[in-house]
This record gives sequence, C-alpha cells and structure tokens, in this order.
Amino acid sequence: MVNINLEFIKELSKTTPSKIVLLVIDGMGGLPVCQSGKTELEAAFTPNLDTLAARSICGLSDPVSPGITPGSAPGHLALFGYDPVTYRIGRGALEAMGIDYPLQPGDIAARGNFCTIDKEGLVTDRRAGRVSTEQSSKLCKLLNNMDIDGVNILALPVKDHRMALVLRGDNLNHDITDSDPQQTGMAPLKVKANSPEAGKTADIVNEFLDRAKDILSGYSPANMLLLRGFDEKPQFPSVSEIYKLKPAAIASYPMYRGLARAVGMEILKTGPTMEDEMATLKQNYDKYDYFFIHIKETDARGEDGDFAAKVKALEHVDKVIPEITGLKPDVIIVAGDHSTPAMIKGHSWHPVPVLIYSEWCRPDNVNQFSESACICGGLGRISAKDIMPLAMANALKLNKYGA
Repeated sequence: MVNINLEFIKELSKTTPSKIVLLVIDGMGGLPVCQSGKTELEAAFTPNLDTLAARSICGLSDPVSPGITPGSAPGHLALFGYDPVTYRIGRGALEAMGIDYPLQPGDIAARGNFCTIDKEGLVTDRRAGRVSTEQSSKLCKLLNNMDIDGVNILALPVKDHRMALVLRGDNLNHDITDSDPQQTGMAPLKVKANSPEAGKTADIVNEFLDRAKDILSGYSPANMLLLRGFDEKPQFPSVSEIYKLKPAAIASYPMYRGLARAVGMEILKTGPTMEDEMATLKQNYDKYDYFFIHIKETDARGEDGDFAAKVKALEHVDKVIPEITGLKPDVIIVAGDHSTPAMIKGHSWHPVPVLIYSEWCRPDNVNQFSESACICGGLGRISAKDIMPLAMANALKLNKYGA
C-alpha cells in the first residue's frame, strides 16, 4: 500500500458543509478475563454502540505499528492523520500547552506525577493515590520558581496528581531521559543526557529532584515527584491547513487539549463529565465542521486494573452516544488511541476497535462493537493514521486523484 503523506492529502482536501465527529474512547481495547472469556468491551452492555456499528464499516486499528505499545500522544496524533513516528511530541510540552501555559522558544517542559516513596526511597504508588488537584497545587507552590544555575524552574499544577515542569534559561536541551521508572518497587531514576549538549539540563533536573525530595519528605501520600517526556513546543502543520477543516476539540483533561492545540484545533471550554462534553458539542455544533471528543474515564479504570469499573465506564460512554447521533453528523468515527487492558494495568500493543459511519460507507456484517466482532469487519486491520483520510472521503471532502 502507498504511504500517503500530509502534503498529498492537502492537495486533495476541499472545504464542504459536511461535519465529522471523532469520538476517542481512551484506552478502549482490552483483554479477556478467564472467568468470562470476554474483554471489557465485550462484557459491557453497549446497545447504542452496537447499533451504530451495524450501520458502519468496522475494523481494528494499530496506533503505531503491530506489536508497538503507544503512548497517548502518538496514539492521538495517528488518529488526527499524522504519522506518529515522523511527528513526535513529548508529554511535558503537551501538559504545559494543555493548561494554556505560553511555552517560549528554548523552554523545556516535562510531565510530572506526584508519587509515594517508602523509607528506602522506592516508589510504592506512581500516582500518590491520585491526590486531588487542590493538594497537588499546594505542593507545586512549594517547588515553584526555583532557580538553579541561572535557570528558572516552574512547577505548574495540571489535574489530580499530574503537574508540568518548565525550565527557562539559556542553552537548555530536551534530549534527556526520564526519572519515572514506570513501575513500583524501584527508586526514581537519575536523569541522564542522551547527548553532550544536554548535560547541563540533566544536571539541573537532577539537582531540582534532589531538592524536591527534601521539600516533599514530610508530606503524605505525595512525597516525591516523577518526571518524563521532556520536550519543547512542536511546530506541526495544522489540521486546518492540511484538511481544510474548521476543527474544535472537546476534552476535559489538559494533556489532550495540548495535543489538539499542537495540531491547530480550537479548544472549547467544557466541564469534567461526559455529559458536559456532549453539552459543549451541542452548543458549538453549528460553528465547526470537525469535532474531536475525548473520553478519559475508560483509560483510568484500565490503568487501575479494575475490570468491572472499566466495563461501567464503557457503558457510561454508550449512554451518551445518542447525543452524538442525534445531531446527525455526516461522519462519525469511534476509535481508541490505544488499548489499556485491566489485567495489564497499562497501555498495550493490542489493536483497537474502530468504526466509521456515514451515508457513503459500506456497512459490513458487524453488529457488535467489540474486539472479536470488529476483526471481521470491512476495514480489516488498518493503521490508525489511515482513519482520517477515510473520514475525509466519507465526508466527501477529498477531490479525485489524477486524471
């Protein structure tokens, strides 16, 4: 199959009145449990998703490539039509942009988790029990505005246990490793430079983490900080430029607002619940022709390892599907950025169910939106970055190629 690049799509794209809604159910894919032999999605009661699947063309998508476990950023960039291997962005830049922090050229940003360490300095909870935003805001104030070797360090609260760290100064370089070991039972890692130019930045971050450990030592459960995803503000071609769309993003979590902002979407103010997001969609439906809607709850329950809670979260998503279909968009895509099986308690490499509905699609024989059903669908197993051109085609927004 030909590898289609963004410049090629840009040449074919055209503006039309038709509307596209992309619903991303974060961490949607799962694995079957021994008791039932069903995944979370197969165990959930989802009559609305099933009805929509029966009117759609379905399949499974690989966010990056078969066997590769994706982070949230590459998973979403692929759904927006960007090759996630070519277009890369660190978690830190996303977190900072997601809270509307004005990153400047030369700034280095990292995503932080407040965590819990024991007396031996080993991580016992990477999320410190998901402490509240109010608690993490107080801890950020203790760490904020630190100066190390002429570099100003800003600690910015994001949501719950999450925060963003921004380094501002001369001759900084983002090419450094994470301090987050990504598992419990290990001590936070020393940050290392991947290149000679990044040595100064690594030293400054390690000094900051040493100070943070002392400052936070008397607090509970959040008594330490883990950092990952060091990066600068990216320069990507915009969705408007490539696809000739007027795009809007509806996401309650800052990181996903940052991702949408990185590709030029307008960020709509919304509340924290799915119902809030649906209300925002309705209020703004006439103003845009492309909507990205993000659902976080499913991923969080998968990372908790709570199979039953993830099933309930998927059933919650199903209940709001009529809010979307009732608006009668020309194209509806339901997809996931990656799988988060409860039994793994984290992201995995397993392909994710996807459906594309339009008047112009060829409905297949799939009548249940699930992993085992969608593998038999007309889309087969596709790369997630190919979903956006299919959405554009089904919205009649692509001109014919060639004579």
